[in-house]
Parts: sequence; C-alpha cells; structure tokens
Amino acid sequence: MTRRISVQTQADVIRARLAARDLAIQLGLGPMDQTRIATAVSELGRNALQYGGGGACIIRDESDERAVRIEIEVVDEGPGIADIEKAMRDGYSSNGGLSEGLPGSKRLADAFDLESRTGEGTCVRIGFVRRRWSLR
Repeated sequence: MTRRISVQTQADVIRARLAARDLAIQLGLGPMDQTRIATAVSELGRNALQYGGGGACIIRDESDERAVRIEIEVVDEGPGIADIEKAMRDGYSSNGGLSEGLPGSKRLADAFDLESRTGEGTCVRIGFVRRRWSLR
C-alpha cells in the first residue's frame, strides 16, 4: 500500500502526520512507535513546506511476514540544502530558529537517507522496522 499526500499547506503536514500514524496503528505498532513516526513526518513535512516551498509525502507499507516496515519519503523541489553536514547538526537552522527537523527525524527513524541538490530540491527517506514477534 502506498499513500501520497501533497504538502502545500500546514494542514497538509497534519494530514501526512495522521496518515503515517494511522498506518502504524493499522499495522499493530504501539503508541511509542506511532508517536515516533508521526513526529518524524511532521518535522520533515514542515521542512519541505518552509524551506522547499512544499512537496509531497509518500508513505509505504513494505511489511512482509517477518517484519512490519514503514517507509516514508518527503520530497520538495526547493533550492536544496547547500551544506548537508551543517544542516544535520543539532540546533542549526538556516533561518535562525531552533531546528530539530533533520537531526531529530534521523534519531527517531531506524533508517535515514537524505539527498539534496542545489536548485533541484531535497528528498528525505526514513524507515521504521519492527520484527513481528516483538509486537506480541
């Protein structure tokens, strides 16, 4: 199952957050995992909106018989991130505010990948994996 949510407004960020949380619930993940997933999607969606001028959030159920796997991709077509290393530092914000978006999302996820090209946008992929036996 794949769900794509356009992220053009703050309401869309909330919609993406709720869709990711709902999938976690449907797959039997507990409240802590539901919160981790929803929080990461919120942070990345806000970044796409604020810095990338909007984009999309793609939520995929990649589960199999051995594990529950949720993969989320947040993309934008903004200016890209000029200095990824700096952007991944705790507390760094290009607009002077307190930012935990990228490093915070990385800490919340089991897998994290970021691709950004100046003038071509940014794509952040995060993943959450739980073995099925641990859900009982």
